Amino acid sequence: MVKTTKYKAKLPNDDGSIDYTAQENDIWGQLITRQLDWIEETACQEFLDGLKLLDLPLDRVPQLSEIDEVLQQATGWSTEPVPALIGFEQFFRLLSEKKFPVATFIRTQEELDYLQEPDIFHEIFGHCAMLTNEHFANFTQHYGKLGLAANKEERVYLARLYWFTVEFGLVRSHDGLRIIGGGILSSPGETNYVYHKTAEITALDPLKVFRTPYRIDIMQPQYYVIENLAHLTDLTKLDLMAIVKDAMKLGLLPPKFEPKKSTA
Repeated sequence: MVKTTKYKAKLPNDDGSIDYTAQENDIWGQLITRQLDWIEETACQEFLDGLKLLDLPLDRVPQLSEIDEVLQQATGWSTEPVPALIGFEQFFRLLSEKKFPVATFIRTQEELDYLQEPDIFHEIFGHCAMLTNEHFANFTQHYGKLGLAANKEERVYLARLYWFTVEFGLVRSHDGLRIIGGGILSSPGETNYVYHKTAEITALDPLKVFRTPYRIDIMQPQYYVIENLAHLTDLTKLDLMAIVKDAMKLGLLPPKFEPKKSTA
């Protein structure tokens, strides 16, 4: 989780809506237009179905109330506006209550292709479409409940499952690999990287996932793929915390990236 950020969440006005500037609306338009050019050939069908339900505007940042109306009807979820950064305790609690945290700022023009912290485009475009799917929504809530009950050290290992599924997950389809992870779906740079670079792509095994290091500030050198969205429901039926404890005993696998250079 990012510890510091230059971004600040925007607060709603008296009628409960958030006022975005023309520049911020333009950035939303640039991002969604670019990603819509990619997703027909890269995103999983469940994402495309969810995106159709959301019917996101192309010329402005949507209001969370618009998103909530769709999610409530589809899976009983809603969004929850939060500051740019929140702690693990609040994050897990919200997911366990079927509330998806959404930071209400949008990235700058300079970070159009990739930014470390999740902005409103990442959260809405990248995740909310998938939350209209029962398998994905139930897995996300289950993950929140696990995290809420876990201790600090267990959460560090558990976080890798979220990272390699909800954020950077892939799924097999009759058309080949397709994206389910919001970190890829909301990033033009990461989407291009998955399909045109030589990252390692491996079948998802929970024990291996829990032992896999990652960095949030680079394109991912490794991705995990599930067989279908029902695979996420299958994961909720496993004793994932027992597997976390096994992973903790075994320790981390060697990283597939260079260590981050110190700025000190």
